[in-house]
Amino acid sequence: MTSRIAVLLPCYNEEAAIAQTVAGFRAALPDATIYVYDNNSRDRTIEVARAAGAIVRTERIQGKGNVVRRMFADVDADIYVMADGDATYDAASAPALVARVLDEQLDMVVGARVTQADAAYRRGHKMGNALLTGMLARLFGRSFTDILSGYRVFSRRFVKSFPVLSSGFEIETEISVHALELKMPVAEIETPYFARPEGSESKLSTYSDGFRILRTIVQLYRIERPVLFFGIIGALLAAIALVLAVPLVLTYMHTHLVPRLPTAVLVTGLTILAALNLFTGLILDTVVRGRREVRRLAYLAHRAPGGGERREERSGA
Repeated sequence: MTSRIAVLLPCYNEEAAIAQTVAGFRAALPDATIYVYDNNSRDRTIEVARAAGAIVRTERIQGKGNVVRRMFADVDADIYVMADGDATYDAASAPALVARVLDEQLDMVVGARVTQADAAYRRGHKMGNALLTGMLARLFGRSFTDILSGYRVFSRRFVKSFPVLSSGFEIETEISVHALELKMPVAEIETPYFARPEGSESKLSTYSDGFRILRTIVQLYRIERPVLFFGIIGALLAAIALVLAVPLVLTYMHTHLVPRLPTAVLVTGLTILAALNLFTGLILDTVVRGRREVRRLAYLAHRAPGGGERREERSGA
C-alpha cells in the first residue's frame, strides 16, 4: 500500500512565487496532492496557484496558525509535507524528508535551513532564531537547531493529534513544543534555503513576531511546566519576604517589639502569595498530566508512518 502524500502550502500574496513552488513540489513528489491555502491574498495568488495545478482552498481568518489549523483539520493523508509558498524552501529535498519519516517511522522531520545567501534571512532573524532555539532547549530539555523552519514533514498521527492554538507565525514554535512534550520520534535534515524571487515580500516582522514567539514559549512553559513556572515565582516572593523579615526578627529578638508593622504585614502577604503559587503549580501539574495523557491517547489512535507497508512486506515474505 502506497502512502498518500499531501503537500500543504499556506499562502498570502505570493503571486510571484507560488507557481514556482507548486512546480517544484510537483516535480519532486509527482504522486502527491498539492494544496494551496490562501489567506486573503489581495493579488492573483489563487488564480496562479490553480493554473499551476494545485488544489486551492481559502482560510478567511488571518494568520499562519489559523491556516495550519484549517489545513490539518481538512486534509486527509498519511504523510504531510508543509512548506511556505514563497519558493524559499528546496522542493527537491522533499523525497529525502519523506523517506526519513517512513524508513524510521518518525512523526516529524524538520528541514533545517542552510544558506549562503545573505538575502535569504532578514536582519536579526538568525540571531533571534538561535536565541529562541537555545531558550527552548533550556526550558524543555531538548530542541531542534532550527525551530522556526516552516519546512516540515509530518506523520498522520502527529497532524491529527495536534491541537493548534497559535494564530500567527508562532505556530512553528508550538509544533516543536508539541513534539517535545509527547516525546515523539523526530529528526532534522539540513536543506538549502533560498532568497525570495523578485516580487515576493516577506510577511514576517522580525521584532513583533519575535516577541510573539517569545511570549508563546513562556506561555507554553507555564502550561506544560506549571510546577517550575509557579515554583520560581513562589521562590522569588519567598526570598523577598525572607530579606524583609530578617531585620524584623532581629529587632524582635532584642526588644520583643515589632515597630514596623506595615513591613510585617507585607512579609506575611508575600509568604502567603509564595505558598499559593506553589500549590497552584502542584494543582495545575495534575491537570496538565491528564491533558497530556489525552493527547498521547489521541496520538496513539493512529498507526505509525510506514506501518502498513512494513506489515505487508512481512506477510508477503
